[in-house]
Parts: sequence; C-alpha cells; structure tokens
Amino acid sequence: MNKLIDRHCLKNQIQSAMSRSPVTAILGPRQCGKTTIARLITAELESHFFDLENPTDIARLQAPLLALKDLKGVVVIDEIQRMPKLFDVLRVLADQATGNTRYLILGSASPHIIRGVSESLAGRVAFVDMGGFDLQEVGTEEMAQLWLRGGFPRSFLARTDEASMSWRRDFVRTFVERDVPQLGYAIPSQTLHRFWSMVAHFHGQVLNASELARSLGASEATARRYIDLLSGAFVVRQLLPWHENLGKRQVKSPKLYIRDSGLLHQILDLPDSQSLLGHPKVGASWEGFVVEQLCSMYGGHDFFFWATHSGAELDLLLTYKGRRYGFEMKLTDSPRTTKSMHIALDNLRLEHLFVVYPGIQTFPLRDSITALAAKDLCEWMQIVHT
Repeated sequence: MNKLIDRHCLKNQIQSAMSRSPVTAILGPRQCGKTTIARLITAELESHFFDLENPTDIARLQAPLLALKDLKGVVVIDEIQRMPKLFDVLRVLADQATGNTRYLILGSASPHIIRGVSESLAGRVAFVDMGGFDLQEVGTEEMAQLWLRGGFPRSFLARTDEASMSWRRDFVRTFVERDVPQLGYAIPSQTLHRFWSMVAHFHGQVLNASELARSLGASEATARRYIDLLSGAFVVRQLLPWHENLGKRQVKSPKLYIRDSGLLHQILDLPDSQSLLGHPKVGASWEGFVVEQLCSMYGGHDFFFWATHSGAELDLLLTYKGRRYGFEMKLTDSPRTTKSMHIALDNLRLEHLFVVYPGIQTFPLRDSITALAAKDLCEWMQIVHT
C-alpha cells in the first residue's frame, strides 16, 4: 500500500507541548514512527538530530553539555533511554533555555525515562504518548486491515498480509533478543518470548499473576516483573480497575491486553482475517482493539474497567470533565442490552453507555445506551470530547 498517513492531530499535540515546555518527551514503542514525526515537525525549522543508536552521534555526546549548550532551534535526541546521563544535562539546559531553543526527546522504554524525568526534569517537560496508526488517522474504511495488522506503520502499510505478518514476526524476535537486553534486563529471550505468548492467551482477562507464574515455572514476583517490563516497553497494557464504595466486592486486579492487535495476532499465529474470525480469542481481540482506539483518542490516562465478584462488569470506563461514560465491546451484528449493562449504568452513575460493535448503523438501545457502529466511533467521541 502506497499511502501517506497524515498524523495531523498527533503533530498538533506535539507542537503544542513544545510551545509550552522547554523539553518535550515523545514516548512509544519502537518502530511506531517517533523518528519520522520528529523529522516532519522539524523539517522547516532549525534543528539538530542525535540518534543514540548511531555510534557517531554517541561519540558527539561524550561531552554532552559542551555539545548541546550552544545549539539553537529544536534539538532532537532519539532513544534517549540509552544515555541516562543526559537527563541531568537537559535540566541545566532547560533552565537556561529561551524561546529560541527547545529539546525534543524520543524514547521507547517508559520506566527509564520516567525515572530520569522525575529525578531531573520535573516541571520542565511535557509528555506526549504515541502509538502506531489509529482509526482517526487511517480512516474507517481501513478498519478491518488496522484490526488485523495493527498500527505499526510498516505492518499496516505492507503490500500483503504475509509481508505484514513477517514484519511483526521479526519485530517480536528483535524485541526479545536485542531490545530487552539493551535496556539492562538479563532475561533469556526464549523465556520472555514464551511469557509474552502466555500473556497473549490471557488477553482481555483480569491479571492472575500466580497462574502466569505457575505456567512459566517461576515465582509470582518474577511474573509481575515481566509484566511490568512489557508494559513499560509499551507492548502490554495493564488496564486498572475502578472501585468505590458500592457495598459490593469489586475486582481490584488490572486487566491485561497486548496493546497492538497485529502483535497479538502474530503471537497467536493468525495471519489473515479468516483465521482471526474463526479463533476463540476473536472477541477478546475486538475488545482490545477498541480499547486502544479509545485510549489513543483520549490519552489513556482516565480509562478503567469495572467488575464485581458477583459477575457485573464494564469493559471500559472513561471519566471525562467530571462525567462517566461506559463502553462495552461486542463482536456481533445485533447488539442488545444485558443485565450487567443496566447494573453498570445505575451503580456507576454513567452519563451514557456505548455498545461498540462492527456494524454499519448507530442506534439507541434504550435511554442512555447506544449501539455504536465502530465506523462512527471517531465522530461520536468527538461529540463527547466537546
């Protein structure tokens, strides 16, 4: 597919962050397009680019304060987690920065960057979370392909499903064999690959660390450490539970998702739509896909799931401007209300509940509950957003 994807909303978000803070951090998984968008944003500006996977640029920054202090315009530092000493240097430079200098740092390992920021750049940095392409960017007519292949640019834009699957297979292998060791984790690649595969089979389920640990043959602490590693590298999402005093026993463990649907399908060996639609995890895959689309639209910081031990649950709860919105994901042609939806609507005092399904028509199911065709997701969420 030869198609230029315009990521104008993301570009606007980054440019807004750069206008209000001396340092802007773009965080996201490897190969999601951080470098490309940084070059697009700086194409017509005075800029200086440092790639910390390039030995020449690493050598240029051996005396970082000397190398950076006189630069004007936008200074871009890619894969900054590879050189943690730069955070202290950026604190000094940020305090001295005028409107003529901005620092744009790109990273693909959140814990390393968050730690450096919290220790050195607090109050001086704006964060922008970035993933692969989303539904707003590719258009609803490409929804089926986006769901199958995921949002990584090279996977989504591949000429064939087979080429896309091959790229994702190489991504997973490179991640466990090269990227994780470079982050300082001494975990055998086969062990991490097996654990990631196990998480894929738990996709859309509440975390049971003890069961994962037993399957891995390791301690529960080790299983939790691996989950945190995959979450910090932006390939797994731990969706936090919502709980309040409702007089009911509520689930307090997070839900697990493989963030990119294409990676989930690669790990489950689902190369095409036919194999996906016939797989037992297809409903969970649809749920995770819609979760990521909504998190991309709203930043992912105010989303939760809700469940009680008596069986009531809500796939996704959004708190926005003091109001609560619920989302249920149903892979069906004819969505209906359920007892669980009514309980969630009443107990959580929802402004509205949307049942997101892959149909073609949006229509009301009852007061405050709407069957929302996924193709209308962007349009309806813009209405909520305003």
